[in-house]
Amino acid sequence: MRFTPEIAERRFGYGLSPDVTPVVSVQAMLDGVSGSDDMASQFPIPGYRYLQGKMVRKRRFDQFSRANPDTAEGKQAGEKARALNREVRIERTRWFAQTQLRRINSTHVFRERLVAFWGDHFTAVGKGGLLRVANSLYLEDAVRPNIGGTFADLLIACVTHPLMLHYLDQNVSAGPNSVAAKRTDRRRGLNENLAREVLELHTLGAGGPYSQDDVRELAMLFTGMGGTRDMGFKFRPGMTEPGPETVLGKAYGGAPSMEPIIAVLRDVAAHPATAAHLAQKLAVHFVSDTPPDALVAQLRDAYLSSGGDLMIVYAALLDHPQAWQQPATNIKPADDFISSALRALAVPEPAFVKLRERDTRAYFFRPLGLMGQMWQRPDGPDGWSEKDRDWVTPQGIAARLEWAIQVPVLLLDDLPDPQEFTQHALGQDVPGAVRFAAKSAESRAEAIGLVLASPAFQRR
Repeated sequence: MRFTPEIAERRFGYGLSPDVTPVVSVQAMLDGVSGSDDMASQFPIPGYRYLQGKMVRKRRFDQFSRANPDTAEGKQAGEKARALNREVRIERTRWFAQTQLRRINSTHVFRERLVAFWGDHFTAVGKGGLLRVANSLYLEDAVRPNIGGTFADLLIACVTHPLMLHYLDQNVSAGPNSVAAKRTDRRRGLNENLAREVLELHTLGAGGPYSQDDVRELAMLFTGMGGTRDMGFKFRPGMTEPGPETVLGKAYGGAPSMEPIIAVLRDVAAHPATAAHLAQKLAVHFVSDTPPDALVAQLRDAYLSSGGDLMIVYAALLDHPQAWQQPATNIKPADDFISSALRALAVPEPAFVKLRERDTRAYFFRPLGLMGQMWQRPDGPDGWSEKDRDWVTPQGIAARLEWAIQVPVLLLDDLPDPQEFTQHALGQDVPGAVRFAAKSAESRAEAIGLVLASPAFQRR
């Protein structure tokens, strides 16, 4: 089977919409990734620097408040710090809305799926303070601009981003023989978290051709990468392990700088094991938990022959007939389910603008948690599960049905006609059971909910 507009929208995007014409060809899908990023312009989300400015101000207010706890000025500074917390928390709900509006309105929704895929592959989560809301800004800086380039460039952008360094404790890592480690007043030690995840999750894959020695040597090579007080990036020569390090049989070294770090990242990006790992992961995400070997091999070969050019890899994915096979097998994770429901309902921008912070929590954040996918907060650096069984749980399915019946009516002034909605949401091949359920439901809200909760809508 080959390209069809409906499969393109459902499997490689966020589903069908009554207001968006489906993509017309594979080439149009690829052009939508490499072309201008209209959705980012129409529904902007700031970069990480926005949050850095907030962190600088909050730190100053906090410091002044702690130093002057009993004065009016000190109390006022404390209130300003708390106000910044509230401001950024509210901004997070706006970034959620902007993300959804991109997915709802995009005519090139394959791009939005790729941003989510690579953002999950390079999971980075703030662990405290204002950084807890930084993920959207990290995606805007490191992931979104690089999904149409080479994997090496995407890898470098994500691994060296301040949020990733913070998340994997790279900021406290120092070479055992570095200047910083030898200071008697400030003990620092080597931290292997980033090095391990780069090899195990980001590139070669679990069980890949590397050893614990490679992890340790890469960790020593990474020493020097860290953050400033406002959580920006800074290379710190005093933290760097002197001398060359050997990773996968090749020595990297010289004067303390980013040059050997960039070199090793480019080398592991080009490794055949990285090609195999990424090919498998892309095929699982977009096609099946158990993808055909021929499809995975085609992706791997495209990666190796192109030097990791991601556009060539995407073209290989979309060119393979088994990428278009029916019936659909993959279950939508909770985040994808809600986004595809909003797209099918064509929820307009004013519906999000009127939401208060507590509404966003009630309509989206809490239900996503019940479905098993807290917004932008996976449990670990390996991101969200791709296995269908992890999404088909009693609590998760019940939460999806409850959301599908209760929330659309809160977002829209008028729900669509159930019969028309069924066609808009599912396309030409509407199962008879779904058509009957939509027709015989006691209310329009229940009919819409039953369509959204149906297996036909839940799979992509």
